[in-house]
Amino acid sequence: MLSLSRWKIVLVTLSVIFGIVFTMPNLLPQKTLDALPGWVPKQKLNLGLDLQGGSYLLYEVDTAQLRKERLDNLVEDARNTLRNAGISFNGLAVTNGVVGVRIDDAGKVNAAVAELRKLGSPLQSGVGTDLNVSTKADQRIELAFSPEAARADASKAVEQSIETIRRRIDSLGTKEPTITRQGADRIVIQAAGESDPERLKAVIGKTAKLTFQMVDETVTQEEMASGRMPPGTVLVAGDDFQPYYALKKRAVVSGEELVDAQQAFDGQSGRPVVSFRFNGSGARKFGDATSRNIGKRFAIVLDNKVISAPTIQTPILGGSGQITGSFTVESASELSLLLRSGALPAQLNIEEQRTVGAELGADAVKAGAISLAIGAAAMFVFIILAYGLFGVFAALALVANVLLIVGIMSFSQATLTFPGIAGLILTLAVAVDANVLIYERMRDEAAAGRSPMSAADTGYKLALVSILDANITSLISAGIMFSFGSGPVKGFAWTLAIGVFTSLFTAIIITQVLIGWWFKVAKPKKLPIA
Repeated sequence: MLSLSRWKIVLVTLSVIFGIVFTMPNLLPQKTLDALPGWVPKQKLNLGLDLQGGSYLLYEVDTAQLRKERLDNLVEDARNTLRNAGISFNGLAVTNGVVGVRIDDAGKVNAAVAELRKLGSPLQSGVGTDLNVSTKADQRIELAFSPEAARADASKAVEQSIETIRRRIDSLGTKEPTITRQGADRIVIQAAGESDPERLKAVIGKTAKLTFQMVDETVTQEEMASGRMPPGTVLVAGDDFQPYYALKKRAVVSGEELVDAQQAFDGQSGRPVVSFRFNGSGARKFGDATSRNIGKRFAIVLDNKVISAPTIQTPILGGSGQITGSFTVESASELSLLLRSGALPAQLNIEEQRTVGAELGADAVKAGAISLAIGAAAMFVFIILAYGLFGVFAALALVANVLLIVGIMSFSQATLTFPGIAGLILTLAVAVDANVLIYERMRDEAAAGRSPMSAADTGYKLALVSILDANITSLISAGIMFSFGSGPVKGFAWTLAIGVFTSLFTAIIITQVLIGWWFKVAKPKKLPIA
């Protein structure tokens, strides 16, 4: 086992070179790095929020508003379904989370139930639909979403919000944001290096829900002033030309069918506008709607406010268009960014925000470096005093271990947190523990009368089982923490997991090569630790 195999020597040499090359950028000033040739690796460790400073935001997804919106849409779907089926009804409304409707003709209740059940969608479990339709006394029918469907909608909204937030933050250029789910409906955002939480909130918190809805021209100004809207029509805040608009509730096209949005300039006035482009289905819907409604107005609605309500002059068949309004270049760029990243499925309510200053982060880095240096020095002193020359070999393996961990984290652009530094220190302790097990086993074998080479070789073989047991349990713990933890816990787990592999490599392979080289050169008659 202590033979100086060529593959071991090559592997150790390459690993040490890798560690040095990818660790070095973290020790060099940025000016020096910029001056190096392009082929030289320049990746640095990404420091977490607690080390670099930045912004911490905690949002709650407004799932209640999401349920209300789904119920409102269900009312419109039920109205259209019953009308298309020629079934007269009255009293269609939402009451206590249930959509109720009374069928005028008792003989058509069963037909109405059959039609309304078609509005349901299959559940993820594959059993039943998300909509429960039941008959009540006095020819009434009630429609309610199942609890399983409500939970699935809320969970999907949180997951979609996380992805939308991630795209928006990435568009800002913030590096390695940590966006995690907390509980059933909360989202934690940690943006290292972003010291202005208001800037993040300005982009994250906007729903950016875009819809294209037809204007209901039959509603008079008096009806709008009184708030009395006919069924299927809703009053929406207006733009600079009109304070309120009466719009058809059902959107012709939604922002979900946008594939691109960019800030541009109007060809005639030169003013900033937002140009947009739909996907295939959106383009067809938009083209059909504009073809059927020439001479009528449609409204472009953003976050429940009309930003433009042009008259349809000709069919718009290309699937693209422009949003005009009182835009500046900055506001048009921001709106296009929000539309590109997608609309949030529900409103986000800020629960907590705080800023970690760069000075505090620098103090944490300094404290972490000092603790790492003290811990490493204490281990070096112990291992050298306890095992002499073999202790020096173990200390060299520890140095290679640190280089490999930092090099791998820099290469993979992993984020180092303050708990991650604790994981690094723990990794060094585990690596020393492996060497202690090997050296103590060597002592036992030497005391039993084995020759130096045999004692050393047997010490490695017999200690390997205990070392693997200890490291596998550490790796399992790291996997559990990484799977179920978040933020700093994941940083600790990731550093610990990397350290487990590098510790096994350095404590076993590197010290083997060094001790094998020493046996070849010194040809000892006695182990220095016997």
